[in-house]
Amino acid sequence: MPDIRHLIHIAAPAEAIFELVSTPDGFAKWWAEDVELGPGGLVRVGFFDRQTVYALRTETMLRPIRAGWRCESGQQWSGTHLVFMHERKGAQTLLHFSHTNWREESDYFTLCNTTWGELMYRLKATAEGKGPGPLFPKGSPA
Repeated sequence: MPDIRHLIHIAAPAEAIFELVSTPDGFAKWWAEDVELGPGGLVRVGFFDRQTVYALRTETMLRPIRAGWRCESGQQWSGTHLVFMHERKGAQTLLHFSHTNWREESDYFTLCNTTWGELMYRLKATAEGKGPGPLFPKGSPA
């Protein structure tokens, strides 16, 4: 099964990055503005005026080292895993990101890989205090 993987150096402590990748409020700062916490701790991330909604369930939270999520919705995302691993390197933190367990390497998989690359730089900027805002604001066109 194909996996998406990214590695990025961030000039911020792991704890600050952990907050951005482990909570709905954190996701809303760099990923998608339309994020809600549902029953049972399920996090719903909405895109394109909620035409697409991904439901994420906490899998592993080891503060500030690892935040893991399992996607429970979406034709191609269902059953995939999002993992954010943090490793201190001098004055920086290395973020190892993976989106694993895809069923196939489709055009959509490739598009998601490109999007995750852009999202990693938004996450970096947000953690470093530059705050470009979410890549997907509420009501953004498809």
